Amino acid sequence: MEIPMAGALCGLVFLILTLLGVPVVFSLGFSAVSVGLLTYGVTCLPKAAWTPFYGLYNLGFVALPLFVLIGCIIAETPMGTELYDMARKWLSRLRGGLVAAGIIGEAVMAAAIGTSMACILVVGKSAVRELEKYGYRKEFGLGALLAGGCLGPLIPPSMPMIIYSVLANVSLGRLFTAGIIPGIILTAMLSLTALAICRFKPEWAFTPQAARLAKEEERFTWGERLAALRRTWPLVALILAILGSIYMGLATPAEASGIGSVVALLLALLVYGVRASGLRRALEETAVINGIIMFILIGASFFSYIMGSANIAKYLPALIESWGISRWTVIIVINVILLILGCLLDAATITFLTVPIFVPLVTALGFDPIWFGVVFLVNTQIGVITPPVGMDTFTAANVFGVPVGDLVRGVLPFLIVLLVFLAIVTAFPQLSLWLVNVTVAG
Repeated sequence: MEIPMAGALCGLVFLILTLLGVPVVFSLGFSAVSVGLLTYGVTCLPKAAWTPFYGLYNLGFVALPLFVLIGCIIAETPMGTELYDMARKWLSRLRGGLVAAGIIGEAVMAAAIGTSMACILVVGKSAVRELEKYGYRKEFGLGALLAGGCLGPLIPPSMPMIIYSVLANVSLGRLFTAGIIPGIILTAMLSLTALAICRFKPEWAFTPQAARLAKEEERFTWGERLAALRRTWPLVALILAILGSIYMGLATPAEASGIGSVVALLLALLVYGVRASGLRRALEETAVINGIIMFILIGASFFSYIMGSANIAKYLPALIESWGISRWTVIIVINVILLILGCLLDAATITFLTVPIFVPLVTALGFDPIWFGVVFLVNTQIGVITPPVGMDTFTAANVFGVPVGDLVRGVLPFLIVLLVFLAIVTAFPQLSLWLVNVTVAG
Protein backbone atom coordinates (compact mmCIF):
# COMPACT_ATOMS: atom_id res chain seq x y z
CA MET A 1 0.00 0.00 0.00
CA GLU A 2 1.26 3.49 -0.85
CA ILE A 3 2.19 5.50 2.23
CA PRO A 4 -0.05 8.56 1.54
CA MET A 5 -2.99 6.21 1.02
CA ALA A 6 -2.13 4.49 4.31
CA GLY A 7 -2.48 7.78 6.20
CA ALA A 8 -5.89 8.47 4.68
CA LEU A 9 -7.02 4.90 5.42
CA CYS A 10 -5.80 5.14 9.00
CA GLY A 11 -7.84 8.30 9.58
CA LEU A 12 -10.90 6.79 7.91
CA VAL A 13 -10.78 3.57 9.97
CA PHE A 14 -10.39 5.60 13.15
CA LEU A 15 -13.35 7.82 12.28
CA ILE A 16 -15.60 4.86 11.42
CA LEU A 17 -14.76 2.98 14.62
CA THR A 18 -15.36 6.09 16.74
CA LEU A 19 -18.74 6.76 15.11
CA LEU A 20 -19.68 3.13 15.77
CA GLY A 21 -19.14 3.75 19.47
CA VAL A 22 -15.79 2.01 19.94
CA PRO A 23 -13.86 3.71 22.79
CA VAL A 24 -11.37 6.20 21.42
CA VAL A 25 -8.31 4.39 22.86
CA PHE A 26 -9.20 1.19 20.98
CA SER A 27 -10.12 3.11 17.83
CA LEU A 28 -6.73 4.81 17.84
CA GLY A 29 -4.76 1.64 18.57
CA PHE A 30 -6.58 -0.68 16.17
CA SER A 31 -6.57 1.73 13.24
CA ALA A 32 -2.86 2.53 13.69
CA VAL A 33 -1.66 -1.08 14.20
CA SER A 34 -3.80 -2.60 11.43
CA VAL A 35 -2.88 0.01 8.84
CA GLY A 36 0.74 -0.09 10.01
CA LEU A 37 0.86 -3.86 9.41
CA LEU A 38 -0.64 -3.45 5.93
CA THR A 39 1.85 -0.73 5.03
CA TYR A 40 5.10 -1.61 6.78
CA GLY A 41 4.57 -5.25 7.73
CA VAL A 42 5.77 -6.64 11.06
CA THR A 43 8.50 -3.98 11.27
CA CYS A 44 5.88 -1.62 12.71
CA LEU A 45 5.31 -3.83 15.75
CA PRO A 46 8.54 -2.87 17.58
CA LYS A 47 7.52 0.78 17.13
CA ALA A 48 4.13 -0.01 18.65
CA ALA A 49 5.87 -1.73 21.58
CA TRP A 50 8.21 1.23 22.20
CA THR A 51 5.42 3.80 22.01
CA PRO A 52 4.18 3.48 25.64
CA PHE A 53 7.67 4.35 26.91
CA TYR A 54 8.87 6.91 24.38
CA GLY A 55 5.42 8.44 23.92
CA LEU A 56 4.97 9.15 27.63
CA TYR A 57 8.62 9.88 28.42
CA ASN A 58 7.92 13.53 27.70
CA LEU A 59 8.27 16.30 30.26
CA GLY A 60 5.40 18.11 28.56
CA PHE A 61 3.00 15.51 29.92
CA VAL A 62 4.17 15.88 33.53
CA ALA A 63 1.79 18.79 34.14
CA LEU A 64 -1.26 16.88 32.93
CA PRO A 65 -1.77 14.36 35.79
CA LEU A 66 -0.89 16.98 38.39
CA PHE A 67 -3.50 19.46 37.12
CA VAL A 68 -6.03 16.60 37.19
CA LEU A 69 -5.05 16.05 40.84
CA ILE A 70 -5.58 19.75 41.61
CA GLY A 71 -9.06 19.64 40.11
CA CYS A 72 -10.00 16.51 42.07
CA ILE A 73 -8.78 18.01 45.34
CA ILE A 74 -10.75 21.23 44.70
CA ALA A 75 -13.89 19.15 44.11
CA GLU A 76 -13.59 17.88 47.70
CA THR A 77 -13.58 21.44 49.12
CA PRO A 78 -16.23 24.22 49.12
CA MET A 79 -14.03 26.48 46.95
CA GLY A 80 -16.59 26.46 44.14
CA THR A 81 -19.46 27.37 46.50
CA GLU A 82 -17.49 30.24 48.05
CA LEU A 83 -16.46 31.57 44.66
CA TYR A 84 -20.02 31.59 43.33
CA ASP A 85 -21.32 33.14 46.56
CA MET A 86 -18.82 35.98 46.21
CA ALA A 87 -19.72 36.67 42.58
CA ARG A 88 -23.45 36.47 43.38
CA LYS A 89 -23.23 39.06 46.15
CA TRP A 90 -21.22 41.51 44.06
CA LEU A 91 -23.61 41.26 41.10
CA SER A 92 -26.86 40.93 43.05
CA ARG A 93 -28.21 44.37 42.05
CA LEU A 94 -28.15 43.51 38.36
CA ARG A 95 -31.10 41.72 36.82
CA GLY A 96 -29.50 38.53 35.54
CA GLY A 97 -26.60 38.99 37.92
CA LEU A 98 -26.89 35.41 39.20
CA VAL A 99 -26.25 34.02 35.72
CA ALA A 100 -23.37 36.42 35.09
CA ALA A 101 -21.97 35.45 38.50
CA GLY A 102 -21.95 31.80 37.42
CA ILE A 103 -20.04 32.63 34.23
CA ILE A 104 -17.51 34.78 36.07
CA GLY A 105 -17.17 32.07 38.70
CA GLU A 106 -16.33 29.57 35.95
CA ALA A 107 -13.71 31.96 34.57
CA VAL A 108 -11.97 32.20 37.94
CA MET A 109 -12.31 28.46 38.57
CA ALA A 110 -10.80 27.82 35.13
CA ALA A 111 -7.56 29.35 36.40
CA ALA A 112 -7.30 26.48 38.87
CA ILE A 113 -8.98 23.51 37.15
CA GLY A 114 -8.60 23.93 33.38
CA THR A 115 -11.35 21.69 32.01
CA SER A 116 -14.84 22.61 30.85
CA MET A 117 -16.92 19.93 32.56
CA ALA A 118 -15.17 20.36 35.90
CA CYS A 119 -15.89 24.10 35.87
CA ILE A 120 -19.54 23.49 35.00
CA LEU A 121 -20.06 20.93 37.76
CA VAL A 122 -18.13 22.74 40.52
CA VAL A 123 -19.89 26.09 39.95
CA GLY A 124 -23.19 24.63 38.75
CA LYS A 125 -23.91 22.64 41.91
CA SER A 126 -24.10 25.91 43.83
CA ALA A 127 -25.56 28.09 41.08
CA VAL A 128 -28.55 25.92 40.13
CA ARG A 129 -30.10 26.15 43.62
CA GLU A 130 -29.90 29.94 43.60
CA LEU A 131 -31.18 30.23 40.04
CA GLU A 132 -34.26 28.17 40.87
CA LYS A 133 -34.81 30.16 44.08
CA TYR A 134 -35.09 33.44 42.15
CA GLY A 135 -37.30 32.12 39.36
CA TYR A 136 -34.79 31.58 36.55
CA ARG A 137 -35.54 28.90 33.99
CA LYS A 138 -33.25 26.02 34.80
CA GLU A 139 -32.42 25.37 31.16
CA PHE A 140 -31.43 29.01 30.61
CA GLY A 141 -29.13 29.14 33.63
CA LEU A 142 -27.51 25.83 32.76
CA GLY A 143 -27.21 26.88 29.12
CA ALA A 144 -25.21 29.91 30.23
CA LEU A 145 -23.02 27.72 32.45
CA LEU A 146 -22.45 25.27 29.59
CA ALA A 147 -21.19 28.09 27.39
CA GLY A 148 -19.11 29.42 30.28
CA GLY A 149 -17.50 25.99 30.58
CA CYS A 150 -15.61 26.81 27.38
CA LEU A 151 -13.50 29.13 29.53
CA GLY A 152 -12.00 26.12 31.31
CA PRO A 153 -9.71 25.04 28.46
CA LEU A 154 -9.11 28.64 27.30
CA ILE A 155 -7.93 30.27 30.52
CA PRO A 156 -4.60 28.88 31.77
CA PRO A 157 -3.66 26.47 33.17
CA SER A 158 -5.56 24.27 30.74
CA MET A 159 -5.32 20.52 30.24
CA PRO A 160 -6.38 20.66 26.57
CA MET A 161 -3.60 23.24 26.07
CA ILE A 162 -1.08 20.80 27.52
CA ILE A 163 -2.13 18.08 25.06
CA TYR A 164 -2.12 20.52 22.12
CA SER A 165 1.33 21.85 23.05
CA VAL A 166 2.82 18.35 23.07
CA LEU A 167 1.15 17.24 19.83
CA ALA A 168 1.97 20.53 18.07
CA ASN A 169 5.44 20.85 19.65
CA VAL A 170 4.88 24.45 20.79
CA SER A 171 5.76 26.26 24.01
CA LEU A 172 3.21 25.57 26.74
CA GLY A 173 4.07 28.82 28.54
CA ARG A 174 3.42 30.87 25.39
CA LEU A 175 0.19 28.97 24.78
CA PHE A 176 -0.95 29.66 28.34
CA THR A 177 -0.24 33.36 27.83
CA ALA A 178 -2.11 33.40 24.51
CA GLY A 179 -5.33 32.28 26.19
CA ILE A 180 -5.54 35.07 28.77
CA ILE A 181 -6.91 37.99 26.72
CA PRO A 182 -9.34 35.84 24.66
CA GLY A 183 -10.53 34.28 27.95
CA ILE A 184 -11.26 37.71 29.45
CA ILE A 185 -13.06 38.85 26.29
CA LEU A 186 -15.21 35.70 26.16
CA THR A 187 -16.10 36.06 29.86
CA ALA A 188 -17.32 39.61 29.20
CA MET A 189 -19.26 38.62 26.06
CA LEU A 190 -21.08 35.75 27.75
CA SER A 191 -21.84 37.74 30.91
CA LEU A 192 -23.18 40.73 28.97
CA THR A 193 -25.31 38.40 26.84
CA ALA A 194 -26.88 36.91 29.98
CA LEU A 195 -27.59 40.37 31.41
CA ALA A 196 -29.07 41.59 28.10
CA ILE A 197 -31.39 38.59 27.77
CA CYS A 198 -32.62 38.96 31.36
CA ARG A 199 -33.26 42.66 30.81
CA PHE A 200 -34.82 42.71 27.34
CA LYS A 201 -36.19 39.15 26.94
CA PRO A 202 -37.15 38.15 30.51
CA GLU A 203 -39.55 35.48 29.22
CA TRP A 204 -36.52 33.57 27.89
CA ALA A 205 -34.77 33.62 31.25
CA PHE A 206 -37.47 33.53 33.90
CA THR A 207 -40.50 31.41 34.72
CA PRO A 208 -43.81 33.15 33.86
CA GLN A 209 -44.48 34.18 37.47
CA ALA A 210 -40.98 35.52 38.02
CA ALA A 211 -41.06 37.36 34.67
CA ARG A 212 -44.33 39.09 35.60
CA LEU A 213 -43.04 40.13 38.98
CA ALA A 214 -39.71 41.21 37.46
CA LYS A 215 -38.21 41.26 40.95
CA GLU A 216 -34.57 41.95 41.51
CA GLU A 217 -32.29 39.56 43.31
CA GLU A 218 -31.49 39.92 46.98
CA ARG A 219 -29.51 43.02 47.97
CA PHE A 220 -26.38 42.69 50.09
CA THR A 221 -24.47 45.20 52.18
CA TRP A 222 -20.88 46.14 51.44
CA GLY A 223 -19.85 44.30 54.58
CA GLU A 224 -21.40 41.08 53.31
CA ARG A 225 -19.73 41.52 49.94
CA LEU A 226 -16.30 42.08 51.44
CA ALA A 227 -16.74 39.11 53.76
CA ALA A 228 -17.63 36.89 50.79
CA LEU A 229 -14.61 38.22 48.92
CA ARG A 230 -12.29 37.40 51.82
CA ARG A 231 -13.55 33.81 51.93
CA THR A 232 -12.20 33.19 48.42
CA TRP A 233 -8.57 33.79 49.45
CA PRO A 234 -7.63 30.07 49.31
CA LEU A 235 -8.58 29.85 45.63
CA VAL A 236 -6.78 33.13 44.89
CA ALA A 237 -3.70 31.79 46.68
CA LEU A 238 -3.81 28.60 44.59
CA ILE A 239 -4.13 30.54 41.33
CA LEU A 240 -1.26 32.85 42.28
CA ALA A 241 0.89 29.86 43.22
CA ILE A 242 0.35 28.29 39.78
CA LEU A 243 0.22 31.24 37.40
CA GLY A 244 2.44 33.51 39.48
CA SER A 245 5.28 30.99 39.52
CA ILE A 246 5.02 30.63 35.74
CA TYR A 247 4.83 34.29 34.75
CA MET A 248 7.41 35.44 37.29
CA GLY A 249 9.84 32.98 35.75
CA LEU A 250 10.15 30.95 38.95
CA ALA A 251 8.89 27.68 37.48
CA THR A 252 8.04 25.98 34.22
CA PRO A 253 4.40 24.94 33.67
CA ALA A 254 5.32 21.38 34.69
CA GLU A 255 6.97 22.59 37.89
CA ALA A 256 4.06 24.95 38.58
CA SER A 257 1.65 22.00 38.42
CA GLY A 258 3.66 20.37 41.22
CA ILE A 259 3.60 23.59 43.25
CA GLY A 260 -0.14 23.87 42.70
CA SER A 261 -0.70 20.27 43.82
CA VAL A 262 1.13 20.86 47.09
CA VAL A 263 -0.69 24.15 47.74
CA ALA A 264 -4.07 22.57 46.93
CA LEU A 265 -3.34 19.69 49.31
CA LEU A 266 -2.29 22.03 52.14
CA LEU A 267 -5.37 24.22 51.66
CA ALA A 268 -7.65 21.17 51.65
CA LEU A 269 -6.12 19.84 54.88
CA LEU A 270 -5.42 23.01 56.87
CA VAL A 271 -8.15 25.41 55.73
CA TYR A 272 -11.09 23.18 54.81
CA GLY A 273 -10.34 20.20 57.03
CA VAL A 274 -10.80 17.63 54.31
CA ARG A 275 -10.70 14.17 55.87
CA ALA A 276 -8.78 11.10 54.77
CA SER A 277 -11.88 9.74 53.01
CA GLY A 278 -12.09 12.89 50.88
CA LEU A 279 -8.43 12.72 49.93
CA ARG A 280 -8.84 9.06 49.07
CA ARG A 281 -11.74 9.89 46.73
CA ALA A 282 -9.64 12.63 45.11
CA LEU A 283 -6.68 10.29 44.60
CA GLU A 284 -8.85 7.46 43.24
CA GLU A 285 -10.59 9.81 40.79
CA THR A 286 -7.22 11.23 39.75
CA ALA A 287 -5.85 7.75 39.10
CA VAL A 288 -8.86 6.75 36.99
CA ILE A 289 -8.88 9.95 34.92
CA ASN A 290 -5.13 9.90 34.36
CA GLY A 291 -5.21 6.20 33.46
CA ILE A 292 -7.77 6.92 30.77
CA ILE A 293 -5.79 9.89 29.48
CA MET A 294 -2.50 7.99 29.37
CA PHE A 295 -3.97 5.04 27.49
CA ILE A 296 -5.41 7.49 24.96
CA LEU A 297 -2.03 9.21 24.66
CA ILE A 298 -0.31 5.87 23.96
CA GLY A 299 -2.77 5.08 21.17
CA ALA A 300 -2.56 8.64 19.89
CA SER A 301 1.25 8.55 19.77
CA PHE A 302 1.34 5.51 17.47
CA PHE A 303 -1.61 6.86 15.49
CA SER A 304 0.27 10.15 14.97
CA TYR A 305 3.34 8.18 13.87
CA ILE A 306 1.37 6.39 11.14
CA MET A 307 -0.34 9.61 10.05
CA GLY A 308 2.93 11.53 10.16
CA SER A 309 4.82 8.93 8.14
CA ALA A 310 2.26 9.39 5.37
CA ASN A 311 3.38 13.04 5.08
CA ILE A 312 -0.18 14.14 4.42
CA ALA A 313 0.55 17.59 5.84
CA LYS A 314 3.64 17.85 3.59
CA TYR A 315 1.60 17.49 0.39
CA LEU A 316 -1.30 19.73 1.42
CA PRO A 317 0.41 23.16 1.01
CA ALA A 318 1.51 22.33 -2.55
CA LEU A 319 -1.97 21.02 -3.33
CA ILE A 320 -3.60 24.16 -1.97
CA GLU A 321 -1.19 26.36 -3.93
CA SER A 322 -1.99 24.46 -7.13
CA TRP A 323 -5.68 25.12 -6.57
CA GLY A 324 -5.06 28.85 -6.06
CA ILE A 325 -6.80 28.93 -2.67
CA SER A 326 -5.89 31.78 -0.32
CA ARG A 327 -4.48 30.87 3.07
CA TRP A 328 -7.37 32.56 4.91
CA THR A 329 -9.83 30.46 2.94
CA VAL A 330 -7.95 27.41 4.24
CA ILE A 331 -8.38 28.65 7.82
CA ILE A 332 -12.10 29.12 7.26
CA VAL A 333 -12.38 25.61 5.81
CA ILE A 334 -10.46 24.17 8.77
CA ASN A 335 -12.83 25.93 11.17
CA VAL A 336 -15.85 24.53 9.33
CA ILE A 337 -14.36 21.02 9.39
CA LEU A 338 -13.69 21.28 13.13
CA LEU A 339 -17.23 22.55 13.79
CA ILE A 340 -18.70 19.62 11.85
CA LEU A 341 -16.45 17.14 13.66
CA GLY A 342 -17.49 18.75 16.94
CA CYS A 343 -21.08 17.75 16.26
CA LEU A 344 -20.00 14.09 16.03
CA LEU A 345 -16.87 13.55 18.17
CA ASP A 346 -15.55 14.62 21.55
CA ALA A 347 -12.83 17.27 21.86
CA ALA A 348 -10.04 14.82 22.74
CA THR A 349 -10.74 12.66 19.69
CA ILE A 350 -10.76 15.70 17.41
CA THR A 351 -7.47 16.88 18.90
CA PHE A 352 -5.64 13.60 18.34
CA LEU A 353 -7.12 13.17 14.86
CA THR A 354 -6.54 16.64 13.42
CA VAL A 355 -3.62 18.37 15.20
CA PRO A 356 -0.93 16.21 13.47
CA ILE A 357 -2.44 17.24 10.11
CA PHE A 358 -3.62 20.81 10.61
CA VAL A 359 -0.74 22.31 12.62
CA PRO A 360 1.98 21.55 10.02
CA LEU A 361 -0.35 22.86 7.31
CA VAL A 362 -1.14 26.07 9.19
CA THR A 363 2.55 26.62 9.95
CA ALA A 364 3.50 26.03 6.29
CA LEU A 365 0.95 28.69 5.30
CA GLY A 366 2.72 31.22 7.52
CA PHE A 367 0.39 31.29 10.52
CA ASP A 368 1.50 31.13 14.13
CA PRO A 369 0.70 27.73 15.70
CA ILE A 370 0.20 29.47 19.06
CA TRP A 371 -2.61 31.56 17.61
CA PHE A 372 -4.04 28.52 15.86
CA GLY A 373 -3.99 26.70 19.20
CA VAL A 374 -6.37 29.28 20.68
CA VAL A 375 -8.64 29.09 17.62
CA PHE A 376 -8.53 25.30 17.77
CA LEU A 377 -9.44 25.14 21.47
CA VAL A 378 -12.35 27.56 21.07
CA ASN A 379 -13.62 25.52 18.14
CA THR A 380 -13.41 22.15 19.87
CA GLN A 381 -15.08 23.51 23.00
CA ILE A 382 -18.00 24.72 20.91
CA GLY A 383 -18.28 21.10 19.81
CA VAL A 384 -18.69 19.73 23.37
CA ILE A 385 -21.97 21.66 23.75
CA THR A 386 -23.24 21.13 20.20
CA PRO A 387 -25.75 18.35 19.33
CA PRO A 388 -26.01 15.54 18.41
CA VAL A 389 -23.06 14.39 20.56
CA GLY A 390 -22.23 17.39 22.79
CA MET A 391 -20.54 15.53 25.66
CA ASP A 392 -20.87 18.42 28.15
CA THR A 393 -24.53 18.95 27.23
CA PHE A 394 -25.46 15.31 27.85
CA THR A 395 -23.43 15.17 31.06
CA ALA A 396 -25.03 18.34 32.46
CA ALA A 397 -28.49 17.10 31.44
CA ASN A 398 -27.95 13.89 33.41
CA VAL A 399 -26.35 15.50 36.46
CA PHE A 400 -28.89 18.32 36.84
CA GLY A 401 -32.00 16.49 35.59
CA VAL A 402 -32.85 18.69 32.59
CA PRO A 403 -34.10 17.25 29.26
CA VAL A 404 -31.44 17.53 26.56
CA GLY A 405 -33.83 19.35 24.21
CA ASP A 406 -34.57 22.04 26.82
CA LEU A 407 -30.88 22.43 27.57
CA VAL A 408 -30.07 22.86 23.88
CA ARG A 409 -32.65 25.65 23.63
CA GLY A 410 -31.17 27.29 26.72
CA VAL A 411 -27.63 27.25 25.38
CA LEU A 412 -28.56 28.42 21.85
CA PRO A 413 -28.18 32.22 22.42
CA PHE A 414 -24.80 31.65 24.02
CA LEU A 415 -23.77 29.28 21.25
CA ILE A 416 -24.32 32.11 18.77
CA VAL A 417 -22.06 34.31 20.90
CA LEU A 418 -19.40 31.58 20.92
CA LEU A 419 -19.49 31.40 17.12
CA VAL A 420 -19.10 35.18 16.90
CA PHE A 421 -16.18 34.96 19.32
CA LEU A 422 -14.59 32.21 17.21
CA ALA A 423 -14.81 34.51 14.18
CA ILE A 424 -13.21 37.34 16.18
CA VAL A 425 -10.20 35.34 17.46
CA THR A 426 -9.74 33.91 13.96
CA ALA A 427 -9.84 37.28 12.21
CA PHE A 428 -7.68 39.12 14.74
CA PRO A 429 -4.64 36.99 15.68
CA GLN A 430 -3.16 39.81 17.78
CA LEU A 431 -5.85 39.25 20.42
CA SER A 432 -4.02 36.01 21.18
CA LEU A 433 -0.46 37.00 20.28
CA TRP A 434 -0.08 40.52 21.68
CA LEU A 435 0.47 39.43 25.29
CA VAL A 436 2.72 36.59 24.12
CA ASN A 437 4.92 39.06 22.26
CA VAL A 438 5.31 41.44 25.20
CA THR A 439 6.07 38.80 27.83
CA VAL A 440 8.86 36.30 28.29
CA ALA A 441 6.62 33.36 29.29
CA GLY A 442 7.54 30.00 27.87
